[in-house]
Amino acid sequence: MVTFAHDAPGTEAPSWRCHPRRRQVRALDPARLLGPAPGSVLVVVAAHPDDETLGAGALVAEAHARGVEVRVVVLTDGEASHPDSPTHTPAELAGLRREEVRAAVDALAPGSTPWLLGLPDGAVAAHEDEVVAALVGLVGDGRDTVVVAPWRGDQHPDHEAAGRAAAAAVVRTGARLLEYPVWFWHWGRPDLAPWSDLRAVRPSPVAREAKARAMAAHRSQVAPLSAAPGDEALLAPGFLAHFTGAEELFVEAGATDEALEQVHRRDADPWGTDRRWYEQRKRSLLLAALPRASFLRGLEVGCSTGALTAELAPRCRELVALDASPAALGHARDRLALLDGVRLEAAVVPGEWPEGDFDLVVLSETGYFLSPRDLEGLVERVRACLTDDGVLVLCHWRHRVEGWVLDGPDVHRVVAAAGLGEVLGTWVDRDVEILVIGPTDLLPDPRA
Repeated sequence: MVTFAHDAPGTEAPSWRCHPRRRQVRALDPARLLGPAPGSVLVVVAAHPDDETLGAGALVAEAHARGVEVRVVVLTDGEASHPDSPTHTPAELAGLRREEVRAAVDALAPGSTPWLLGLPDGAVAAHEDEVVAALVGLVGDGRDTVVVAPWRGDQHPDHEAAGRAAAAAVVRTGARLLEYPVWFWHWGRPDLAPWSDLRAVRPSPVAREAKARAMAAHRSQVAPLSAAPGDEALLAPGFLAHFTGAEELFVEAGATDEALEQVHRRDADPWGTDRRWYEQRKRSLLLAALPRASFLRGLEVGCSTGALTAELAPRCRELVALDASPAALGHARDRLALLDGVRLEAAVVPGEWPEGDFDLVVLSETGYFLSPRDLEGLVERVRACLTDDGVLVLCHWRHRVEGWVLDGPDVHRVVAAAGLGEVLGTWVDRDVEILVIGPTDLLPDPRA
């Protein structure tokens, strides 16, 4: 972690603007980025009041002017900005900065009101799951949404935590992610910049004027609270110069969601698949629902630690099991080491997919971890690889899955409506829902 001070000398704005690589930064057309309105949404995440204006204020104003719905989410009240102030307590600073960010957002997008989560300033990392859940709930199906958040490489703990949470929410919703550096422009150097990932948005002069008004609304940060020591302006003119040019710069890199990987790192059996009768019964129900005794080539999407894989393997001549978590696959390899015909593969579906056809595809407790867009992509992957006599089986928890868009019944409705085959059977109880799809002539003859 880089250490820096806001009042220490830093890289000056002209060093960035005059660098040869700056001219090579890919430009994003605001009209294409924001999409047609109405229907398009811009969600801006700020760790503290003023981040939204510094990093993306002109883009917010541009979006609002184009009729795009703007939602600004401010994670903390910024009460720790002046820890040595003799005139303002943290609670008073929090109240002041809430008023300032409301005024700033109104200057950028008149009539808009920011969402203020009120998390502790300096401790966003301890509340990342809460932030992810809030953003997922706000975005929902994100295929028409752009999420803009602090850069995960900004080297400010709150900014990086906000960026990680936004990235996870983007994975879960299918939105597009842009990240704005704030303090990197101060402590960083051009040779450290992620030039190939930088994108430039050139808003209109009217949008830039709105940004200037919004920045002035954050008076507690750009002007002294008083003449007393400890009440100095936090953001010096040299620092603010990074954000007053004709362009706003964003990082566009791959979004990641480490939640399930972390779950499997902490616990070799995170779902209790080996010790809970509920899990054992659920596997037995799924296996009993298979219309054939055996299959030539099976595919399990989202195998986790391999508990179901171990019981599917005797029913398949060959079984391919996928998971995105390296830790989960490590546990699965330990479990399945002595089984023949099982191949484990690391894959982030639907973008990554094994080659060949399958006469059995199993999706168990996985579908709701996909965004709505990715679930549709998975359906098309299954359509392309399922043999004419193939069977698709889904098994999912029926209740709300906190922090994700979909639940089990949502997944089953989407798949059942996709025309992949006839519904051969369903099982629904209080907690579990199973759906079996395939040709009707696969059902066993009760008279045989």
